[in-house]
Amino acid sequence: MPTTFPTPQLVIFDCDGVLVDSEPVSNQALVDNLAGHGLELTLERSMELFVGGTMTGVMQKAVALGADLRAGWVDEIYAETYAALEAGVELMPGVMDLLALLDRHHIPSCVASNGSEDKMRITLGQNGLWQRFHPAAMFSAQSLGVAKPDPGLFLAAASHFGIQARDCLVVEDSATGVLAATRAGMRCLGFAPTGTGENLAGQGAEVFSEMSEVPALIGL
Repeated sequence: MPTTFPTPQLVIFDCDGVLVDSEPVSNQALVDNLAGHGLELTLERSMELFVGGTMTGVMQKAVALGADLRAGWVDEIYAETYAALEAGVELMPGVMDLLALLDRHHIPSCVASNGSEDKMRITLGQNGLWQRFHPAAMFSAQSLGVAKPDPGLFLAAASHFGIQARDCLVVEDSATGVLAATRAGMRCLGFAPTGTGENLAGQGAEVFSEMSEVPALIGL
């Protein structure tokens, strides 16, 4: 018989690649920037290497791969990325319907991201979600000083809402985020709109490819 799970008392969404389709835009900005610093990458390779990480971690990886990056590079790439995102990003299909369903069932939701609040203000603000989540339901690694794969970001969200980890559900698109969720003792759905999601399943996620699948997965 299939495993059944209770309906979660809190749903924690990652931001980039889950709520908004911002990863291709951010990574193209990264590819363009790194090419000017001696490291040539395809967009696909950049996403394989960097999705789910912090910008400091991206810098460390890029330097290890041969990029000539100096102090101040993180501020440089943030500025270029924000400019690219301000040109427009779309919500992931089905996100608004899923959020509306959670509201109808009085299930709170929040955002926990390794990205900065400034970045989320740009991406979520274009679609009305910044106003929905900020400030009480917005958890940023840059603000809290703890980043995935450390579970602290998710645990802080659970604590804020007064909900035990076992009663939380995380929706993630990166192996780093899935690992943080499993370390926090939270059930995790791994969003893989393209590909097999093997890297997500390998860290313990239940893989799905469309937001319309989520209600059945959480008993709604």
